[in-house]
Amino acid sequence: MRGLACALVLFASCAQAEAPMVDANSWLKRIQHAAQRLSYTGTFVFRQGERNETSRITRIIDESGDHEHLEVLDGQPREVIRHGEEVRCYLPERKVILVERRTGQRSFPALLPTHTAHLNELYSLSLGESARIAGFETQSVLLTPKDDLRYGYKLWADKSTGMLLKARILNERNETLEEFSFTHLRIGGEIRRELLLPRVAMRGTAWHVEQAVIKQTRLADAGWQIKASLPGFERIVEVKRQRRDAAPIGQVVFSDGMSAVSVFIEPTAGRQEALRSGLSTMGAMNSYTRELGDHVITVLGEVPIANVRRIGNAVEFSRQP
Repeated sequence: MRGLACALVLFASCAQAEAPMVDANSWLKRIQHAAQRLSYTGTFVFRQGERNETSRITRIIDESGDHEHLEVLDGQPREVIRHGEEVRCYLPERKVILVERRTGQRSFPALLPTHTAHLNELYSLSLGESARIAGFETQSVLLTPKDDLRYGYKLWADKSTGMLLKARILNERNETLEEFSFTHLRIGGEIRRELLLPRVAMRGTAWHVEQAVIKQTRLADAGWQIKASLPGFERIVEVKRQRRDAAPIGQVVFSDGMSAVSVFIEPTAGRQEALRSGLSTMGAMNSYTRELGDHVITVLGEVPIANVRRIGNAVEFSRQP
């Protein structure tokens, strides 16, 4: 009996050591960790209703920092190259390079925030099915919102590395609004640095560089207030941005770690685009625009349409004494 008891204890200990990670929180931590630490190159497809868009992405992390190159392969050509916090967007048809610094939003496959513990307060977390995606065995994780201020998410991560291979944004009826999915991916190993260089032909034609001037600010000092209750959302960015001779535009970004909402405050004088007040929807992205005095208020974010309207109507201005 003593030998059997020892054997059972030993078996239980080994089984526990070899047991796969089954906790949804642990999977989110693995996904976030992989996004910070892994170098990779591959191709993914973005789906939004009837629209499909294929992109090639390469990310290399080395002693010089974090480098990324994204090239859109369908439709109008464009490339985005990031070195650390500097972002360069190449628009070949306009012969323009837009240069600015990141303002807090993340993109696939690095969707998760730096810290994931607080997501339990906003979403119900659970494990879904396993699936094979782009040749990788994956585990799915579901994030179901606890209120109507945000969308749900379903994430598929590589069981070996934690790399995010597929992501869906879901509405309250569990319908897919947007989806990202790798069709080919290579993780780690020797990734050629020339994959980080722009592929557009830049010789023989003059390209114009537009550098956005972005300054930290407090819009409240100029009289602007956003008096909406946003449980779970934190103000992560508050800046004024300006290009060439255009008037400065105020921007406030709120995020709950998964979803982000931007509020833009733009003077009507000198505005190049025609004003279109009201609501608009494209997949998971909703926007709401209204006039307020001699300014245009635009709220843009991957949150339910009622939320962007509520935020937009909560923007107020009071003249400083």
